[in-house]
Amino acid sequence: MFHDLHDRLDELVVFHSLTYDRVFSAFRRLLGSVGEGMIDWWVVKREYYGFVRALYAAHTDDWTAYMKDLILTAETPCSWYAAQGLPIPPTMVESAKRELRYLSWAASITSFMLKERHVIMGVGEFTGRQGLQPEWKAHEVNFLPLFMERLNEIHRYGVGEFARHRMFHMERSYDEDDYGYRLKAVTHPDKVQLSDLTGYTRQREQVIANTRALAEGHIASNILLYGDAGTGKSATVKAVANAFADQGVRLIEMTKNELRYLPKLLERLSEDPLKFILFIDDLSFQDNDDDFSALKAVLEGSISARSRNVVIYATSNRRHIVRETFSQRAGDDVHRNDTMQETISLSDRFGLQILFDKPNKALYLEIVHTLAEQYGITMDTAQLDQEAERFALRKSGRSARAARQLVEQLAAAQSVGSTNHKE
Repeated sequence: MFHDLHDRLDELVVFHSLTYDRVFSAFRRLLGSVGEGMIDWWVVKREYYGFVRALYAAHTDDWTAYMKDLILTAETPCSWYAAQGLPIPPTMVESAKRELRYLSWAASITSFMLKERHVIMGVGEFTGRQGLQPEWKAHEVNFLPLFMERLNEIHRYGVGEFARHRMFHMERSYDEDDYGYRLKAVTHPDKVQLSDLTGYTRQREQVIANTRALAEGHIASNILLYGDAGTGKSATVKAVANAFADQGVRLIEMTKNELRYLPKLLERLSEDPLKFILFIDDLSFQDNDDDFSALKAVLEGSISARSRNVVIYATSNRRHIVRETFSQRAGDDVHRNDTMQETISLSDRFGLQILFDKPNKALYLEIVHTLAEQYGITMDTAQLDQEAERFALRKSGRSARAARQLVEQLAAAQSVGSTNHKE
């Protein structure tokens, strides 16, 4: 039985990418050690513990659940056709169905089934206190309907790393198979939700509406969120990305120095069924900045630069993004007027420009009150307002960031006070 399954798993074609997975490979080796004929107890023991060790290292003891995630996020020939909106060749579909039957069988194998197999073969060491004690969970499963559903909804789920994670950042790569960069998943992303944010409702509604258009496959605008520091520009972008993640939106954060990779990145993402927000935080340029032209070309919509499934959301403290100096304004450049227009017009190439200005007193206190309620602050309202104003003076002005910092400090102090009172 196990010998036959081992052979079938060695013949995977559609799901061949699974063979590169460490846990799946360990399972295949274990199956090979418990095949037909003579059994070497020490080899079986080594492979058994090797598999359990690999599964536990993946932060689970549920073999079936692990296989489900592996199969549904795998990059396969079938998922490529589905992503392109093309019909999958019938022969490929039949191959996938056959392989999914074997994979379902493999994912249903429990540690007890392997131990029982060796009792039948006369290897008594598999039972009792001296036997193989680490175990895993598994149950009957049929991956075929789950996989077909995933193909039908691939524009929401994606494949590979985009199916497993919601947020990414770019890092330079020296691998010749890469484009000079690689996308690295953020394993612990900021989980900020729209419900966590207070104030600036009108501004956030514009970002939400634009992102909804992106998620639904309509034309969406590039957005520049500009204004005072600490007003929640970056938090708005991340919260919106989290809100639309289940609808197929992914966020890729990049720095200004990585803008040179934009054309290659956009070309790569244009073939993906998902939608992407390219997030550039705290964007600003110096005069004669080489990266200025890269972003300008993309925003102007140069050849192959703009895809309908990608938008750029940038935040900046400056309306015109480019830092100006008095020498630039007073220079002797014959065409300095044209130069100045070139410098300050980059922001005009964003379809939406949304101002997050410093909150007035009423909005600042509204943010403080809302956060205080979320954190369970029991302080009297009048006293809370006084503390908020004092804190704003120390922080050189009112802002959403200052409001959150104040409330977090009050919550910590309240928690310590409560603990001391109990003692």
